[in-house]
Amino acid sequence: MTFVASLRSRIFFASALLAVLSCSIALYVVNKRVTREAERSLQRDILNTGAIVDQLRTTRTETYTVTARLIADSPKLKAAVDTKDPATVQQEFSKFGEQLRSANLLFVTNAKGDVLATSGDASAAAPLLAGQPAIRNALSGQETVSLLPQPHGILQVVTVPINLGLAAPQILGTLSAGFLLDDALASNLKMITGSDVAFGMDGRVLATTLPRDDDPVLADRLRTTGVSTTTLGHEQFAVLPRPLIAGATSGPVVLILRSRTDQLLTLTEIQTGLAATAIVAVLLATLLSFAVARTITRPLAAITDVMRDVARTGDLTRKITLSEGRRWHDEDAELLATTFNTLTDSIGRIQREMSQKERLSALGRLSTVIAHEVRNPLMIIKGSLHALRQKDLTDSRMHEAVSDINEEVERLNRIVNEVLDFARPIRFEIAPADLNALCRESANASHASAPGAHVALDLDTAIPTVATDAGRLRIALVNMLVNAGHAVNGSDHAPSTNGDGPQVTLRTRANGDRVTIVIADRGIGIEPAHLAHVFDPYFTTKRGGTGLGLAIAKNIVEGLGGTIGIDSTPGSGTEIRINLPYNRA
Repeated sequence: MTFVASLRSRIFFASALLAVLSCSIALYVVNKRVTREAERSLQRDILNTGAIVDQLRTTRTETYTVTARLIADSPKLKAAVDTKDPATVQQEFSKFGEQLRSANLLFVTNAKGDVLATSGDASAAAPLLAGQPAIRNALSGQETVSLLPQPHGILQVVTVPINLGLAAPQILGTLSAGFLLDDALASNLKMITGSDVAFGMDGRVLATTLPRDDDPVLADRLRTTGVSTTTLGHEQFAVLPRPLIAGATSGPVVLILRSRTDQLLTLTEIQTGLAATAIVAVLLATLLSFAVARTITRPLAAITDVMRDVARTGDLTRKITLSEGRRWHDEDAELLATTFNTLTDSIGRIQREMSQKERLSALGRLSTVIAHEVRNPLMIIKGSLHALRQKDLTDSRMHEAVSDINEEVERLNRIVNEVLDFARPIRFEIAPADLNALCRESANASHASAPGAHVALDLDTAIPTVATDAGRLRIALVNMLVNAGHAVNGSDHAPSTNGDGPQVTLRTRANGDRVTIVIADRGIGIEPAHLAHVFDPYFTTKRGGTGLGLAIAKNIVEGLGGTIGIDSTPGSGTEIRINLPYNRA
């Protein structure tokens, strides 16, 4: 996961994640509580509305009951009812219409239950009501309240007896007053309570403040108890059924409906506000975490920049200096910077001491190599001079001695040149060069220096001109090709038997922004114990070798901005791989 690879990213990510989790948890808890409180508020509102509806219905019933009693106690009405003449009763009954203007039905019956007079919009229902148990109960002296379904609502009727006398009252008949629980009453209740109202009976909705298309859904709620939820159209409602007859579990019902959608709309606004607040809090927390991360990682970045420069350049004199103008001082960063500066001072001192020791060690090794390499040629030269002093010296013997002296002098000169090439700094002369042509020349020169194995060329013609020191690179290639030839020819070891094919191959390949040169041989290979030291100065396994050839080649390649590596398997061969830039910086 690269986005948390740095300390700044981890601090920023952790702080931002903490802010997001904190705000999310707070938003979740508050949202749950607000939602729960909104549901409780809806429950309270609908229960309060139910209580108000019950109170209004009870008050209205009691009002009509008291008014009916007053009319039933009128002496003139009692006298008219006692005549049992419908015309007389109707004439006297019409005088009481003003007292019950809001009643939808008024009627009087005699002691047998026959209707004597009627009044109101629902007069047609009087004969039907006369046969109801409410009339019979009233004739027996009981006041009753009954509810009957009507096409446009429920008719609630109050029936009281008409009595004559006090000690032993004689019941002359009954007086009934009824009012409709219709759409108009439902609308009035809605205005008072703010809730929708529906009246239903026998599985049918008879009056409602809602569209009549919703009647089937409302009808299903007539048989339920408690607060439930239903959907009407695109709106949700909480529904509370209340029986119109106190204590009844069936019969006429008033449905009180409270819109949950309106409540949820308010809740949504609250949630939106909470979400907006959480987003702002997360953004502020993110900015703050970023600022905190920067205050922590900025001094670390300054330290790592200096470390990177030291690693790239090797300049141990570079020191870490944290800015004095920083608003906050990081004691840990200052301690790290001080420790690093002390460490570089110590490393520089140790390097100087090691360099001195390495120079002394190299001088000792160089003295040993030179003494060893010079002694043998000097002994040969001494022997040849001794032969030249003989009196019976023949011409052939003289020519042989002179030839030996010449070879050993050349050998001494080569040893001196190699030592000087390794010891003194190399000065490069960079110029454009044809790398493939340079490889051909190196192959020919190596064959001339050490005849034997043929060098097969595998050159990439797509390689462009390379800016390098052709002379120095040629020396390195010739040294490595000569070593490969020696490995194949077995000048010091048994020859390799690797089958058919070229014994030494020189390849070039374009490799992105660099070029690769590969020298591969099918010789005796190098032992694993020796492989790590082949580029060390004075290391050699050949008799008569100085151990400086590959060391000089490595210095040249690295001086040209390249790299050199070797891979070898005993008995199978060796491969040296050189990577050079197209343009040495």
